Amino acid sequence: MNLASSTTSAGVTGPNWVLVVAAVLVAGLLLAGPALRRRYPATWWLLLGFPAAAFRVVRTWRPLMAGCRLAVSRRPALTVVSGLVGNGAPPPQPRVPRRGLIRPTSSGFVLLVRLLPGQVPEDFVKAAPAMAESWQVHAVRVTSWRPGVVRVVASAADPLAAPRVPKQRRPGHLLRVTVGALETGAAWVLDLRRVPHWLIVGATRSGKSTLINALVAGLAPQPVALVGIDCKGGMELSLYEPRLSALATNREQAVRLLAALVELTLDRMTACRAARVRNIWGLPDKERPVPVVVIVDEIAELFLVASRNEKDEAQAAGTALIRLAQLGAALGVFLVVAGQRVGSDLGPGVTALRAQLGGRVCHRVADPGTAEMALGDLNPDALKAAQAITPEQAGTAVLASGDGWERARSHLITEPEAEAVAAEYAHLTPVLSEVHVEAP
Repeated sequence: MNLASSTTSAGVTGPNWVLVVAAVLVAGLLLAGPALRRRYPATWWLLLGFPAAAFRVVRTWRPLMAGCRLAVSRRPALTVVSGLVGNGAPPPQPRVPRRGLIRPTSSGFVLLVRLLPGQVPEDFVKAAPAMAESWQVHAVRVTSWRPGVVRVVASAADPLAAPRVPKQRRPGHLLRVTVGALETGAAWVLDLRRVPHWLIVGATRSGKSTLINALVAGLAPQPVALVGIDCKGGMELSLYEPRLSALATNREQAVRLLAALVELTLDRMTACRAARVRNIWGLPDKERPVPVVVIVDEIAELFLVASRNEKDEAQAAGTALIRLAQLGAALGVFLVVAGQRVGSDLGPGVTALRAQLGGRVCHRVADPGTAEMALGDLNPDALKAAQAITPEQAGTAVLASGDGWERARSHLITEPEAEAVAAEYAHLTPVLSEVHVEAP
């Protein structure tokens, strides 16, 4: 008896063993799927979720492109010729955009699509909701990748529903802080070296204070000076006072503090000119002054006026902030300006300051004018996304800069946690004698 007949008599051939093992593995994955999804969502996605989603993409690609009017019909003459020559054969299928390899990510997938002649990226942006429905994913974002090619990024679930909080806070790159998660699943990083000045707006309980908590908690372990301006009597920023090099709690103090910061930048400008460098980062390490991050909470309190004297103070504060925004990036002074309401009705100084703040974060706002002030000059799509944020989505925001826009959600850093971090790193607080503020 040969080996083949022996194997057959045993009842299972070699290829059948492979099928049995594969069936057992698939059945095991299906049974363990719910538990795997809860405990190891990334593993579940790669083993089960992504193959199913990729199959849906391949199966629906042609009808989806046709339904979204992204398919291009063949020339009528070719249709006629094909009918004559082919003895009634069906006409040629319409051309559809060429799809690249579907590559998985930790929470979705990405693919590149080559546009057909006459198509533009905006055609695919409009089709993104239909793609999400057909592929049964949470959301699809389409961006221009290079001329003639768009990048399609799909998120299997809402990564902003429960963003993962880092287990430990460790000093990383200077002036670079991870404050939350992006809609793509990537970390939301505020890098003040790359985008030096930020405007953060949001109504009460929208997540604005939580974002500031996360920013301060990330900057506290770093060798930077934190300066606060809180004209509501310090109710918000006094939590971080052990880690603040200076704190102004009313407009009179704020005007003096801002004037001192302007003088500080002028002194640094003189030092850079003497060393023949264009910014403080060109100075030797031992001679480089400490970076200063100025956090302004409730900017409206600086600009609201009720008398001539207050008008002069508001104008002085606005002028100083604009000068810091213009000079600060090269001289190591960075602005983070926050407010519940920021509108042109606060005066021309606010509009001029907004133009200097290249980074914008817009949470849910109580009036459309604030969202327009934050995002309207950067991206109309970002403005629409911000206006769609609901009260139930606390912490969710739209952030925009010259590089584009994203939906994001900050990590939940409570006030007691932020206060504890400030106290823990109080010994790192630099002494800035130039900006010391005394009570009036």
